[in-house]
Amino acid sequence: MGEISSRIFISLFVASLVQGFAPKYYQACPLGQSRGHAFVGNSRGVVGSVCSRETNSALSMSSDSPKSSMKSLPHSAVELKIRATAEQTKSAYDQVIRELGKNLEIPGFRKGSKIPASVVENAMISKGGKKALYSEALKVLLSDLVEVAVKEEHKLEPIGQPVLDGKVDDLAETFVPGESIEMTVRCDVWPDVKFKEVEGQEKPYYGLKGSYKRKPFNQERFNAALKDLMDRNAVLSPMEDGRALDWGDACVVNMEGFMANEDGSKGGPLPNAASGDNVEVILTTGRYMEGLAEGLVGAKVGDTRTITVAFPERLKDKTLAGKKAIFDVNVAEASSRRMPDMNDEFAEKIRPGLTFEALEAELKKAIDDDESKEFIEERNKSLAKALSEIMDMEVPDTVINSQAREKYAVMMADMRSNGMADDEIQKLITPENFQKYKKIVAKDIEIDFLVSLAIEEIAKRENMEVPVYEVEEQLGALRKQAVEAGEEKFDEALLKSKVESTLQRSLVMDLLARHADLDVEYVDESFDAELMERLAQESLEREEARAGDAVTPS
Repeated sequence: MGEISSRIFISLFVASLVQGFAPKYYQACPLGQSRGHAFVGNSRGVVGSVCSRETNSALSMSSDSPKSSMKSLPHSAVELKIRATAEQTKSAYDQVIRELGKNLEIPGFRKGSKIPASVVENAMISKGGKKALYSEALKVLLSDLVEVAVKEEHKLEPIGQPVLDGKVDDLAETFVPGESIEMTVRCDVWPDVKFKEVEGQEKPYYGLKGSYKRKPFNQERFNAALKDLMDRNAVLSPMEDGRALDWGDACVVNMEGFMANEDGSKGGPLPNAASGDNVEVILTTGRYMEGLAEGLVGAKVGDTRTITVAFPERLKDKTLAGKKAIFDVNVAEASSRRMPDMNDEFAEKIRPGLTFEALEAELKKAIDDDESKEFIEERNKSLAKALSEIMDMEVPDTVINSQAREKYAVMMADMRSNGMADDEIQKLITPENFQKYKKIVAKDIEIDFLVSLAIEEIAKRENMEVPVYEVEEQLGALRKQAVEAGEEKFDEALLKSKVESTLQRSLVMDLLARHADLDVEYVDESFDAELMERLAQESLEREEARAGDAVTPS
């Protein structure tokens, strides 16, 4: 079974169990309407969002919709007391009867035909299903009235599914179609995005404090880059008469190439692209075909050298890649090269008005910026933690349960992919294990959720928009990957949303980093030979000890 199908299997299995042991006011998502938030939780990219639903029932649109009272609860939840009118209880009950009549088999009526409500009702009551009818009617009332009460009366956005305070069957005992009834429900709502007041900062999300580790400045790379820049701007002067070419010199040559036979003799001529006149060659290693520069050392103007070379293995022309060839090389001109002095005059040649100090600074910054890309994820983790700590809001329990369940399912699927048997996995999926796992991951889920909302709010406040061309570039790369992987389905709308979220996150994190107070710890991760030798010795001693135990009689 493939990785995706394995995860679907585990997800469904986990869901079937988690539904039974999730906290009372978490249910899988169908009723509440969310903003459509999707937040990044780990390296697997976007990890979840809450379903949305639009309500068009005549129940909720009634002109005499009830007023409700609301009480705030911890973890961004509310308790609502809603009184359904007599008209609404009758309408909900009639709706249940109509839906039931579509599938009920009653003697004298064809299945699917319109059955009078009284007939359906009597048939259900005769089978002892009266309470079930009332319970379903209450569910209809809940689904339609709660969202209106939360959104329209109290201007909040519900998340997840509202849950009755108590059992539906118990409330059904007091339900009478055509009479009003009061219902008490609990519902998680989307929290308002609020930042704590930060003293001395222009904006609450400026001045975030944190730390992360990265490699120290790459001095070797800087030296190589500066040397290359100077090498490309070397000063040429005519070679003294009679002086032979040496390493570091330059020459202009005419080249005629041939394929090399197995015995080392000349074969057929090479394509024109591999030969040529007036070719400039600098006598240095690693720049040309292996053997070319080496073969010209000691040559003088007018000399013709026969040089055997090897084409690079990664040459674009696969007919020549890795092959050997023989060139007749005639030296037409020769020049000595002198490296420029490292001063302002040299920098001026690179760019008018540039000083050597500024050149070094620009080069160092370019190299350090490039090297730092490797540690952006570590930087962003530090920023995210600091950002979550200045958020003045609570995380809905629905979100924590939803994301914990997703992560739990992924973990189980990974175990299955690694060879664990299904019956062993099923033993692990228990209410107790889930609650332990949830306790472990809850803090990370809270941080992910808070940071997701904070990033969206900061982008809004700073008028940040992701450039369209960047989104298209990313989508283009993903399309190409999908084609190369042979994937038939490519959900562009979904991927576009994820790409936009990822790019927006990157923009906001860069803004926060520019205004943050981050402590960067530079750690040299060079190979520690002494440590490796000690670990190897300790491992050897353990193996010898085990071997000794195995042969020692008990």
